[in-house]
Amino acid sequence: MASLAPGGYMGLQPQIILLREGTDSSQGIPQLVSNINACVAVVDAVRTTLGPRGMDKLVYDERGSTTISNDGATIMKLLDIVHPAAKLLVDISKSQDSEVGDGTTTVVVLAGELLKEAKPFVEEAVHPQSLVAAYRKACKVATDFIQKDFSVTLKDLSEKEKQDVLHKCAMTSLNSKLIAGEKDFFARMVVDAVAKLDQETLDLKMIGVKKVVGGTLRESFLVDGVAFKKTFSYAGFEQQPKSFPDGCKILLLN
Repeated sequence: MASLAPGGYMGLQPQIILLREGTDSSQGIPQLVSNINACVAVVDAVRTTLGPRGMDKLVYDERGSTTISNDGATIMKLLDIVHPAAKLLVDISKSQDSEVGDGTTTVVVLAGELLKEAKPFVEEAVHPQSLVAAYRKACKVATDFIQKDFSVTLKDLSEKEKQDVLHKCAMTSLNSKLIAGEKDFFARMVVDAVAKLDQETLDLKMIGVKKVVGGTLRESFLVDGVAFKKTFSYAGFEQQPKSFPDGCKILLLN
C-alpha cells in the first residue's frame, strides 16, 4: 500500500510555476492559433519586398540609426520580434542567407503561407503531426517534379555553357537588389570571383567587398589577389612612389 504524504501524492510536491506579471499563459489549440497569427503578422511586414518590383523598407531602431533595404534577411534582423514562435522566422531567414545567400524573403513568405493554410485545420482540431506529414509528402512531390522537368545539371555542360548558366542565375538573384540596373555587369563579376575559389570547398569568406565612397557602379572592379583599403598618411608621402612596376616582396606583420 502506498501512503499519501501531507505534501502531495506519494510524497511529491506539486509543481509551482512562477510567471512574470502580465505574462499570458495558454496552451492547446488557442496557443497554436496565436503562434500562427504572430508569424503571419511578421510575414506581412516583409511580403511587399518580394520580387523585382518589391518596395524598400525604412527601419528606424532605438539607437537612432536608419536602414533602407529590401533584403529579407536584413529586415528580419532589424525587427525587434518578441514572440518566441515568430522568432523562428528570423532563424529561417538567417539559415537561408548563410547556406544559399539568396531567397531570404521567399522562405519567410512561403513559411507564412504554409502556416496560414494550416490554420483552418488546426482550428478543426487536426493533429499537428498529421499536418506535418502531409506537408512532407507534398514537399517530396514538388521536389520530384522540379528535378524531373526543370532541373539543369552542370556536369554535362561545357565550360562556356556552365558560365552562361551561372551568369543567368546571378542576374536573377540581383533582380530585386538596388544594383538591378547594372545586374549584367555585377553578375559577370560575381561569377568570375566564385570561379577563382577552390572548387572543392567554395569558401565564400575568401571573397571580400570593399566599399569606396564616390564614383559610379561601373567603376567597380574585381581584384585577382589581395586588396588593402589603406591611404598614405605619413610625412612626405607625396614624393614616394605609388607603384612598383618590377617584382617586389611584401612583409605582413600581424
